[in-house]
Amino acid sequence: MRADDGDRPRRSTGVSFRSLLTGTILAICISTGAPYGNMVLRGSYMALDFSTAGAIFVFFILVFLVHTGLGLIHPRLAFRPEELVVVYIMAIVSCSIPTMGLTEYLLPIMSGAHYYATIENEWGVLIHPYIKSWMVPQEFTAVKFFYEGSPRGVGITWLPWIVPLLSWIPLILSIYFSMACIMVMLRKQWIVRERLAFPLVQVPLAMTEDDGSGRALKPFFRNWLMWVGFAIPFVIGSLKALHNYYNFVPTVITQTSIPLFRNTAVLQIALSFPMLGFTYLVNTEIAFSIWFFSLLARAQEGTFGVLGISSPEKLYYAPPEPIVAHQGMGAFLVMVLFGLWTARSHLSDVFRKAFKGDPTVDDSDEMMSYRFAVFGLILANVFIGLWLWTAGMTLWVVPIYLGIMYVVFLAITRIVAEGGIAAARAPLIPSDFVSSSLGNSVLDSSTLVVLGFTYVWAADVRTFVMASTANGLKLAEEQLHRNKRALFWAIGLSIVVSIAASIWAVMHMSYAYGGINLNGWFFGPTGGPAYPWNYATGELNNPDGPDWTGWISTGVGGTIMALLMLARHNFLWWPMHPLGFAVSTISMTNYLTLSVFLAWLIKTIILKYGGPTLFHRARPFFLGLILGQFFVAGLWLVIDYFTGMTDNNIYWV
Repeated sequence: MRADDGDRPRRSTGVSFRSLLTGTILAICISTGAPYGNMVLRGSYMALDFSTAGAIFVFFILVFLVHTGLGLIHPRLAFRPEELVVVYIMAIVSCSIPTMGLTEYLLPIMSGAHYYATIENEWGVLIHPYIKSWMVPQEFTAVKFFYEGSPRGVGITWLPWIVPLLSWIPLILSIYFSMACIMVMLRKQWIVRERLAFPLVQVPLAMTEDDGSGRALKPFFRNWLMWVGFAIPFVIGSLKALHNYYNFVPTVITQTSIPLFRNTAVLQIALSFPMLGFTYLVNTEIAFSIWFFSLLARAQEGTFGVLGISSPEKLYYAPPEPIVAHQGMGAFLVMVLFGLWTARSHLSDVFRKAFKGDPTVDDSDEMMSYRFAVFGLILANVFIGLWLWTAGMTLWVVPIYLGIMYVVFLAITRIVAEGGIAAARAPLIPSDFVSSSLGNSVLDSSTLVVLGFTYVWAADVRTFVMASTANGLKLAEEQLHRNKRALFWAIGLSIVVSIAASIWAVMHMSYAYGGINLNGWFFGPTGGPAYPWNYATGELNNPDGPDWTGWISTGVGGTIMALLMLARHNFLWWPMHPLGFAVSTISMTNYLTLSVFLAWLIKTIILKYGGPTLFHRARPFFLGLILGQFFVAGLWLVIDYFTGMTDNNIYWV
């Protein structure tokens, strides 16, 4: 792709050698820097949630410093807006891989089954016989060095890891590819027909926009109101960081809690500047429903606690009360099924184009053709299913598991795209749903062990490639328009580079320092490496049939969600958005309630007394709140790196 020749029109995809190279560099920085930040520095998590803090931090440096500097040298040297969009898409895809998305779960879970096995937990008897040799390292010394550090001069013991990694990576790539295919199939429905807000992409979109003035500095950075918003979290975050260096520096407390209902429920009072900014960009009905249903959920938990209503089920990554978790899963199921039903006309076009090549259906503005997406999705799931079956999952369980897995991914992606929720996970993870709804007595030991392995990519799902791809396609719609085909290769390059770089980074740090000396959650005996096997042994030691309390709760949650959706679509005056009910059952929503409420209140007042004009004028201030929080978190990680400070975590959500 060439630079402009005078005023001659240009048709550019934005996928140039320069954008690919820059995106690759940012992907390497994120996929190595994020694990280093939370493992060695034990500071702010920059790749933890859907907010993709690390991507916004490095993109801000790129646009504000590098792009502006190049533009001052010569306008032709500066990045084009479409190039910047491609770079940012590669960065947010990269953010979904190194930490909560994949790598810091994959390596510890692969090795934790053997490292933490004891006579007391009986993993050697209950778990090990059903783990295929190609799934985990077979040399215990290599595993021991991974957790405890290798002797001086030994370095990384790669050989025992080669076969497991070569077995796992094709599975992960197939899952990611299937996510991209699904987003291509739903892009037009969500972005063009339903016009979802996609609040999480508004900051990078604002940073890439030009005003035609020809000035090197983007208009977003020339807005004084943005810098006012930027300054608030920057000052507060810096005070928190400096307090860790010098205890005489005052800090600002932004989080506390209030016990309710005789201490059976807790209301978290937490101020998140990013959520304040994201929610300002959301429809007021959605914002109102999120905080309203969240408070209602706290009241439900407290009422259950006071009355002694509870379920004995043991669930992982779920709300404190299993009944609420099943209720949320019912809401998720109805939300996804209703969404697919609403999209039936568009999906009919997609399948007609894929199977019959209907010339009346235009897919030229998609990242891949509908035929490639549909058949790619089918083939990817055939491979995923065969992998799970080869690993030991009973064949008839495979489609049930995959169906629930995609329901969870689709529901959370919809919540992120429409509700601007930067921190979310499933109310009930797929493996728990399968064993609870079917009953573990019909699942053999091998199936339960494989369900444990699925914790790698479908348990603590606080970020994943589907959501990043959805946000990326929204950005592409704004800047690339009908030139998206090459974007597929940019995303694929980012995924491959991020997987390789993050695996190397985690392996290097683990063998250098010892995993158990780094991050207690990802490497500790009560954290991520133990959860899958505690789940599997718990199911094996307590055989039971389907949990009918869970089924009833699922039905109740699904019914409430269906009624809310029907009311929303049939009564114009109806104030409650069903998304709020689905979000309320997620355990993390409690921490977002105050921020969502404040944003709703401020936006309501602005619209009432200032109208749309004041709303748009105030918008840069709230975008500044988001950018300021992510920049100060990244900045202090860099400072901590040079000073050697650890445990300086100043950012969440």
